[in-house]
Amino acid sequence: MLPPQAEKKMRSWVRSRHLIRSGNFFIFETVEFSTVERFTDCVKSLGGTVIAVDSIKKVWIGNHRQVVLYQVKASLHTPHHDLKQYWVKYGSFYTRFDERG
Repeated sequence: MLPPQAEKKMRSWVRSRHLIRSGNFFIFETVEFSTVERFTDCVKSLGGTVIAVDSIKKVWIGNHRQVVLYQVKASLHTPHHDLKQYWVKYGSFYTRFDERG
């Protein structure tokens, strides 16, 4: 994946509250493992590193279905683009799967 495409995808995840910043790290949460793989490709394309992938809990989708929630922690140094400033402007402190937010 090319860096402009990766940054565009990361921005869409910021707006949809799948991707947040916590300290110096980006935290990504999703219920689909294929999306975890796409996020990993984006991070690598932008020069970052995935630190950990964890299955943190099961969440209900509808009334009768539970799915695994994956959380990815990544380190992404962003000196050549403004992804951090984009998160400050459009992002959130809690992901869409967090009960607090």
